[in-house]
Amino acid sequence: MQTLIPLAFRDLVPKGIWDALTKISHFFRDICSSKLNVDHIERLEKNIVKTICKLEMIFPPSFFDSIEHLPVHLLFEEKVGGLVQYRWMYPFERLDITRAM
Repeated sequence: MQTLIPLAFRDLVPKGIWDALTKISHFFRDICSSKLNVDHIERLEKNIVKTICKLEMIFPPSFFDSIEHLPVHLLFEEKVGGLVQYRWMYPFERLDITRAM
């Protein structure tokens, strides 16, 4: 989904909406990567707040729930805990990662 959303909606929605969807997709792609770069995470921390604000301006309030600010906390968790792939919450994802190692 992290790569399909920007491609699927490129010609279907206005550029402002597409830009916000692309940024949130790239954000999740970056935090799920296999390499951890602290400088890049700090840049993501600054940009994710702007991206969430753009999404809040585009979509109605009923679109969001109580955890819309979760991406901001995910970056802190990645700094403290390390790569996401080693503590992913889905067991089948964890099984695939351990088999690949």
